[in-house]
Amino acid sequence: MNKKISIQGMTCGHCASRVEKALEELECVKSAKVNLEGNYAVADLSCEVEDSKLIEAVDDAGYDVTGIE
Repeated sequence: MNKKISIQGMTCGHCASRVEKALEELECVKSAKVNLEGNYAVADLSCEVEDSKLIEAVDDAGYDVTGIE
């Protein structure tokens, strides 16, 4: 299962790495990949995770979530 997380404020590879690391620290996230041009990340999940946990992880990394699909 994947979730696409729209994120505002990422501008460089360092930003992408911070977001990927923050998401991958969550228990159910197997991997995360940021698309800087599209301003989103895709989290590959091994189990169900609440959107609020994804939002909190991105927020703690210093960025704003604008939507989750």
